[in-house]
Amino acid sequence: MITEMLQAPFMQRALIAAVLVGITAPAIGIYLVQRRQALMGDGIGHIAMTGVGLGFLLNTSPVWMAMAVSALGAVAMELIRSFGKMRGDLALAMLFYGGMAGGVLLINLSDTGSNANLITYLFGSLSMVSPADVTAIVVLAAFVILVTVGLRRQLFAVSQDEEFARVTGLPVRALNLLIAITAAVTVTVAMRVVGLLLVSALMVVPVAAAQQISKSFAVTFTLAVAIGTAVSLTGTVTSYYQDVPPGPTIVIAAIAIFMVLTALAAPLARRRARSTEAVQAADASCAVEVPAARSSADSVKA
Repeated sequence: MITEMLQAPFMQRALIAAVLVGITAPAIGIYLVQRRQALMGDGIGHIAMTGVGLGFLLNTSPVWMAMAVSALGAVAMELIRSFGKMRGDLALAMLFYGGMAGGVLLINLSDTGSNANLITYLFGSLSMVSPADVTAIVVLAAFVILVTVGLRRQLFAVSQDEEFARVTGLPVRALNLLIAITAAVTVTVAMRVVGLLLVSALMVVPVAAAQQISKSFAVTFTLAVAIGTAVSLTGTVTSYYQDVPPGPTIVIAAIAIFMVLTALAAPLARRRARSTEAVQAADASCAVEVPAARSSADSVKA
């Protein structure tokens, strides 16, 4: 049965897309989590719907059009975050809802699109991943990997403390915009497999799961990418055999791993605490024995 699945051309394309989605979504998601912008992917997904609808209306690639529109929306979101004051949240809300409404309206105005087409972009569809989609996904995923790995130190510094990063001479505003654009590109990469409404979960949940058992940024990054890839492949294969939507299946698998690692985190934390206490007790014992030895040596000399 596995051989039959691998021989199907649409599954070959779907598996390639699933691997790339599993790598790229947590790779940018870890920076969003560090910046406390876990829901940014969800907002970009809403905006990308307008791009999908515009692609159908103009008879061009919905993937590339979604990438362009979501990138512009991500830049607008970052500018609102940077310069917006009391009404910033209201402006973001209108941007999100406008993106969703625009997508539904435009796709119904087109001659080739319908609500059924929109559903495949909202929740993902294995059979709808075309060779052109795979080409676009590979190119966009290469950009995401290049940015998130090649500039990891700079992006980590900006995500942790913008003021410190600015003092050290980093171009904070440019890096913030780069994170936003990379998140938009990742949404475009993932929408054919996970769907626009669920892509944010794949950005955040693997990272949250990895954080349960890891405190190091490098280990968390690696583990989150491994979890993302595993659940993407698991959800895609399960979708083929059980005839269920791939997006929800992938997200449920990611949440299941999060729950398992959360359950394991408490015993690991207790074990680490006991180890730390043992080391501290040994250090304290050595600190007591050294003065005692010195006083004994002084008494012998006297």
